[in-house]
Amino acid sequence: MTTTKTDQGAGGTGAKTGGPADKAVVRALLRRQRRTYAAQAGIRLRDTPAPLYRTLVLAVLLSARIRADTAVAAARALFDAGMRDARSMARASWQQRVDALGEGGYRRYDERTATILGDGAELVLERYGGDLRRLREEPDPRKALLELPGIGPTGADIFLRAVQGVWTEFAPYFDGKALDGARRLGLPDAPRELSRLVGTEEETLLADGLIHAALDQRLAADVLTEAQAS
Repeated sequence: MTTTKTDQGAGGTGAKTGGPADKAVVRALLRRQRRTYAAQAGIRLRDTPAPLYRTLVLAVLLSARIRADTAVAAARALFDAGMRDARSMARASWQQRVDALGEGGYRRYDERTATILGDGAELVLERYGGDLRRLREEPDPRKALLELPGIGPTGADIFLRAVQGVWTEFAPYFDGKALDGARRLGLPDAPRELSRLVGTEEETLLADGLIHAALDQRLAADVLTEAQAS
């Protein structure tokens, strides 16, 4: 099993040190990003098969060029329709998957994604018995993730970012997009420096907030305005 991924996505110099101004920015950001994307999708993340699989599904959905809130809504619709683990996803018909994705507003990619989710569930069952903890034991879990349907480099980053609280050898996991958000907010652009601005339990929340800042220039501007006023 890989022992550490603490430098994953580190693209900056790490020269900055988090001070009061940085902490004010982080507090303002977290007031807007109160829950992780996984929590918004109804996932109570634990190191057990069903929550890990649901996080994988969410990573597939978030990887597409679609709004994050739409991907989250589609994940919730799939789970509400009973597709909550690899076996139930594989047993569902293609049409059931399409219908659930459509209910969540994921219509642009629903047919292709329904196929990907079915193929992915079959592979997770075949290779890992439906238990992604076995993937964690691979010599290179990130490489193993990339072999799953619908998971490219972005999807692998999304999954590992989400599970860093339970797969702690990957923490702190701030990928390239999160570091883009950090730079936009004037924060340190190295994972270890960012992790020092929050408690361990908030690393995933901060990473998701930084993704939001990278994607939403107005939110980033609002965060900076609030931090400067505090």
